[in-house]
Amino acid sequence: MALFSGEGWLFLLRWFHFLAGITWIGILYYFNFVQTPFFATAEAPVRTGMIAGSLVGRALWWFRWGAMFTFLTGWLIVLHKMFAQYGGARDFFATAYGWKIFFGGILGTTMWFNVWFIIWPAQKVVIASATQVAKGGQAIAEAAARGQRSGFASRTNTLLSIPMLFFMGAAAHLSMADPSTRGAKLGAFILLAIVVAAAEVNALVGTTGAGKKMLGTLKGTFWGGFILTAILYFLLAAMMG
Repeated sequence: MALFSGEGWLFLLRWFHFLAGITWIGILYYFNFVQTPFFATAEAPVRTGMIAGSLVGRALWWFRWGAMFTFLTGWLIVLHKMFAQYGGARDFFATAYGWKIFFGGILGTTMWFNVWFIIWPAQKVVIASATQVAKGGQAIAEAAARGQRSGFASRTNTLLSIPMLFFMGAAAHLSMADPSTRGAKLGAFILLAIVVAAAEVNALVGTTGAGKKMLGTLKGTFWGGFILTAILYFLLAAMMG
C-alpha cells in the first residue's frame, strides 16, 4: 500500500505535524483571545479556581506538547527535504522554497523556545501560587511578575505566529525568485536573525515602551504581526531578486 511506502511515511509525518500544530496554535489563540480577556474582568476567586482547579494546567499540557511535537516533526520534514530531495544544505538554500520554509521554521522554533523555557516555567509558579491560595495559604511573591512575563511571551508568540504561518504556506504556494548571489543569502539570514533577536529581547525583558504598547492589546498584536510579515516578505523578495 502507498501509505506504507517512503512517500506514505513522509505524508504521515506531515499529517502529524499539522495535527500537532493545530493543537498548539489553537490553544495559543484560546489563551490570548479568550482566557486572558476573561481573566482581566473576572473576580479573583474565579481566576484562582480555574487555575488551581486544573483547567489551565490541562490546557498548558496540550499547549506545550503540541509545541514540542510540532517542533520535532517540522524539523524532520525540513531535514528530509534538505538532504533527501535537494541533496544537502547548499542546494536547499539555493532555492526560494528553502528560504521560505527556513524562515517559517526558525520563527516556529523561537515560539517553541518561548513555550518551554519562558511560558511554562512561569505558569508553574502561577499554578503553585493559586493552589496555595485556594487552600488558604499565601500567594507566592514572584507569581504576579512571572505571570506577566508569561503573558508577554505568549503575546510575542501570537505576533510571530502570523509570519510563521505565512511563510509555511508561501513555501509551496507563493512564487518567489531563487537567491541569485551569496550576498542575498547572507542578507536573508541577517534579516531573520535581527527579527528573532528583537522579538526575544522584547519577550524576555521588555516591560515598557513601544514593544509593550504594541503587545498590550490584541489589535496591536495583530497589526504588528501583519506588518512584520509584510516587512519580511518584501525584504526577502528584494534580496532574492
